[in-house]
Amino acid sequence: MTATDTATPLLAHLIELRRRLLHSLLALGLAFLALLPLANPLYHWLATPLLAVLPSGSQMIATQVATPFTIPLKLALFAALLLALPFLLYQLWAFIAPGLYQHERRRVLPLLVVSCGLFALGMTFAYLAVFPAMFGFFTQTAPEGVQVATDMAHYLDFVLGLLFAFGVAFQVPVAVWLLCWSGVTTAQQLAAKRTYMVVASFVVGMLLTPPDILSQTLLALPLCLLFELGLLMGRLYSRPRPGWLAIPDEDG
Repeated sequence: MTATDTATPLLAHLIELRRRLLHSLLALGLAFLALLPLANPLYHWLATPLLAVLPSGSQMIATQVATPFTIPLKLALFAALLLALPFLLYQLWAFIAPGLYQHERRRVLPLLVVSCGLFALGMTFAYLAVFPAMFGFFTQTAPEGVQVATDMAHYLDFVLGLLFAFGVAFQVPVAVWLLCWSGVTTAQQLAAKRTYMVVASFVVGMLLTPPDILSQTLLALPLCLLFELGLLMGRLYSRPRPGWLAIPDEDG
């Protein structure tokens, strides 16, 4: 094989990668432009869990000159990324799928779909269930004589960090299934360590939520249920042969 023969497939892969990246950037740009007029309403919607529990007469503030303009734009960009995420993942899938075995394609695509769904579920759960309890706790524990007036930039950074953390935390079923399918462990072995998972769930709840039992439980209980879902997936769809390096003789 000559150097030219070796370079040709590599060049084709690079051209395909560039095409997929350009399509992804175009989709992200279009989503951002579509959400740009909604930047301020989006921020108000995101701030609603805090605004609803602020004491009478209190409101959010902006401590920098450009903050009222730049922070809604930052949120619009984040929302555009979420909106374009299915298309971005499809571009990634279309790039790597030709290099996968048939049995790998049958597993990776559903895994991406389930992972995205769980990430969205985690963020939705944080916004609807955790944020009201969390911000209610924060505002009620303010010392006497202290006016609660949260900076809008700090609020956005705090909320986006929590949304991302909850989205990642809700990937527990995917992680459990990958451990079982790859042969690292089995569903039966993980089930025997269920007690450790319960303790770990409450530790995660303690780290990601305020120091009150309600907020910690609101996160710990879903994590325990998601762990059980991962065990069920592991029992149903574990690889029949141990060892993640094992390659089947046939594509099916």
